[in-house]
Amino acid sequence: MSRKIHIFDTTLRDGEQVPGAKLNKRQKIEIAEQLALLGVDVIEAGFPCSSPEDLQSVKAIAEQIKGPVIAGLARAVQADIDIAWEAVQKAERPRIHVFLGSSDIHLQSKLRRGRDNALNMAVEAVRYAKKYCHDVEYSTEDGSRTDFDYLCRVIDATINAGATVINVPDTVGYAIPDEYGELIRKLREKVTALDKVILSVHCHNDLGLAVANSLAAIRNGADQVECTVNGVGERAGNASLEEIVMILKTRQASYQAHTDIRTKEIYRTSRMVSRLMNIPVQPNKAIIGSNAFAHSSGIHQDGILKDRSTYEIMKPEDVGIRQHKIVLTARSGRAALKHRLAEMGYELEPEKFERVYKRFLNVADRKKEITSQDLNSIVEIELTKVPETFTFHSLQIMSGNTMIPLASVTLIKEGQMFTDAATGNGPVNAVFNGIERIVGQQGELRDYDLKAVTMGKDALGEAMVRVEIQGTVYSGIGTSPDVIEATARAYLNAFNRFFAGAH
Repeated sequence: MSRKIHIFDTTLRDGEQVPGAKLNKRQKIEIAEQLALLGVDVIEAGFPCSSPEDLQSVKAIAEQIKGPVIAGLARAVQADIDIAWEAVQKAERPRIHVFLGSSDIHLQSKLRRGRDNALNMAVEAVRYAKKYCHDVEYSTEDGSRTDFDYLCRVIDATINAGATVINVPDTVGYAIPDEYGELIRKLREKVTALDKVILSVHCHNDLGLAVANSLAAIRNGADQVECTVNGVGERAGNASLEEIVMILKTRQASYQAHTDIRTKEIYRTSRMVSRLMNIPVQPNKAIIGSNAFAHSSGIHQDGILKDRSTYEIMKPEDVGIRQHKIVLTARSGRAALKHRLAEMGYELEPEKFERVYKRFLNVADRKKEITSQDLNSIVEIELTKVPETFTFHSLQIMSGNTMIPLASVTLIKEGQMFTDAATGNGPVNAVFNGIERIVGQQGELRDYDLKAVTMGKDALGEAMVRVEIQGTVYSGIGTSPDVIEATARAYLNAFNRFFAGAH
């Protein structure tokens, strides 16, 4: 029989630890709602003791999101556990997730503790958490580099103390599939108490093996996989939720395991996380990359037209990717746009639709055709905008290889237009300087990504920036057929996040 594999999503905790990907409470709730719709079993909503803001975000998720288990992370100390319980106690299904290093390198270099001392600390932490909450997960941090016999002792002791889930992480992405799978198999054999709890794995992608290691663990008896949407997370990221889910679905006979994920929600979830965290998805990313179901070879196209299974092992519709043939142009009216949006799964309130329609016309006036990818980009940016202190109006550029670039920028604030001009070492720099002069704030550009949403000379350009303002990094995103304008809109979006206090 097929085994159920629990999907533990840590996008809002481990995923959010990516520099510049900080989410505010509203954005976290929006993602959590989508994760519940996706059908994840557990949402790790955050690390409540890390900041008052994170505590409030986890509380809000615990109170509002129904269905999945809502987990809060805590170090193996009473103060952390108290705060974690404060955060998740109103959840329909709360969980306290406690962790402590178990490898000698963590015990000696980070914790400055001996094995027995750390073992006692782990047991006491689980017992303390158990007073609050029936469902307690314990993680042996750096488990893949931990002495096997000691790892068995820790797992056995924490289960006896009341842990309901045991997690054996590959914290630094050091493991390889054969040895990691063997570790899970040997733990199953040696620690008989594991039969009474859920055995979980949490793999990082430092060697590009997070998904492979997770699958090896599943094959050898793991019950739960901890992963993130788009594989976001510390350093090189975590195991990718969408890859694990679709591998188990596509190769179900090989693994004899399944998940309860609603796969048609995968693409929408991926796009939402990418937008709100301002982390682009690489075009060749498995399952949800823009090229994942694209075919350019003539031989491939011929095969696909005759039978899609010749070159596709999954249907794009299975992960929520819809393909459309209706071509939208500037001459398309509201009815045509509303029809296309409905086909794509968007049901917008009148005020939001008008915002999208206005931006659609602005883009369509300068682009021959608006594709589904263009429309996705327009809709998602308009729907995730923070309140705008300054609105982009226009810009003019004078530039060349024999002159100093000059940019004139016009922004609107409270119905009044403000225009200023600035020079720079290039047209983009000049625009940034002009924006800064108007908004009255200086920014330090930390990251800048520019890509075409679609193919062709008139492709919609999508700019993503990370800007440090008064010591905090804010993300911004903007689109336009004009890449300088897209960049200006992104830079202004970052400042609007600053003014809105969206950090």
